[in-house]
Amino acid sequence: MSHYSDFFKDKKITLMGLGLLGRGVGDAQFLAEQGAHLTVTDMKSEEALTSSLEQLKDYPDITYVLGEHREQDFTSADMVIKAAGVPLDSPYMEAAKKAGVPVYMSTALFAKFAREAGARLIGVTGTRGKSTVTQMIYESLRKNNRKVYLGGNVRGTSTLALLPEIEEGDDIVLELDSWQLQGFETLKISPEIAVFTNLMRDHMDYYKDDMDRYYQDKAGIFHHQTKDNILICGEEIFEQIKKDTPAARVIIEPAIPDDWELFILGDHNRQNAGYAYGALKELGLSDEEIKPVFESYKSLVGRLFEVGEKDGIRFYNDSNATVPAATLAALESFEGQTVHLIAGGSDKGLELEELAKAIQDKTTSYVLLAGSGTEKLMEFLPDAKIAQSMQGAFQTVLQNAKSGDVVLLSPAFASFGLFRNEYDRSDQYDALVHSFIEHGVAA
Repeated sequence: MSHYSDFFKDKKITLMGLGLLGRGVGDAQFLAEQGAHLTVTDMKSEEALTSSLEQLKDYPDITYVLGEHREQDFTSADMVIKAAGVPLDSPYMEAAKKAGVPVYMSTALFAKFAREAGARLIGVTGTRGKSTVTQMIYESLRKNNRKVYLGGNVRGTSTLALLPEIEEGDDIVLELDSWQLQGFETLKISPEIAVFTNLMRDHMDYYKDDMDRYYQDKAGIFHHQTKDNILICGEEIFEQIKKDTPAARVIIEPAIPDDWELFILGDHNRQNAGYAYGALKELGLSDEEIKPVFESYKSLVGRLFEVGEKDGIRFYNDSNATVPAATLAALESFEGQTVHLIAGGSDKGLELEELAKAIQDKTTSYVLLAGSGTEKLMEFLPDAKIAQSMQGAFQTVLQNAKSGDVVLLSPAFASFGLFRNEYDRSDQYDALVHSFIEHGVAA
């Protein structure tokens, strides 16, 4: 029996957070299959979690506590596995700690057992760019016949459930947000190759305006590296990193050759490609192996992704732009072009004046999705049109768009309120674009 099976078998485990994105479902399935006595608890109601619960119907021994959390589930367990985003001051985490119950996170547990199996970890973090860097590394390794797995902050993927497939010599590329890295800090592990792209104000609603705490969570990606490991980072964030005296060999701001022509847009994506390039060179790939992958690489859905074109109007989905800096980068990517912008959403406690100026200066028309962040942005854009749905926003920008123009969804805010999450926001936009392309109407 594998070491990870011994770790979970017959243990009383409380899984905090099932969610709707698939990761929690996969974790629950995996733990049940390992013989754990599993309690799944989530503040969402049974009705709200219907789609996730349906996927677990073949596991009748799972106990569910929905619409609430109970302290007893955290104090009487052998371990708690918490979801990303659990509040720093959660009384349930405090209760578990007082009761001596260890609290883990699933991606970190995967990393621990994958390393013990002989796999190599490549981790990527940063406020912006981490998804693109992660995917460019993964695709380059995969297309050059390396045995490689993708995990971490990936939609619909339980990284923990990959454990049965992992063997000695495998490469594992992990996209890691600040929350997942809390789990790495708990286990005192960091990837052998770490990429830290940048640090911008984000999630300040969660971190209560404490940028140092945000940074410290992110810094878990290198805190426990050794002198034999590699840390690749941006020049600006290195000024902060070097105060921590990282043990790993540091590579600052690697760049791809000047004559490489990328398919993806923007100077920021050329910089992202540089981070991926630095990691791949350390992994032993040559320029001849990397270049064709990079030059053909297309953006991920929701990250400045070209959804389609109709009547000369090009439609781009940048729904994962959940901070002003990301929307600023997107607008700069279309410098000199006629842009019609859909932005707005839920507040994250970030500065908005620069965003408002860029919207005024770099767009021909714009509409804002209703939300708490939009209300703050309207202090700088008092004449903004407000939409109560994605369909309403889309129909508004179409009124002004003509051949040669760009319609861009790049919200600059979180999605909560009008949408379940940023993926729901992205999916709704894509559906409207496809409907318009195929039928001439956005329905």
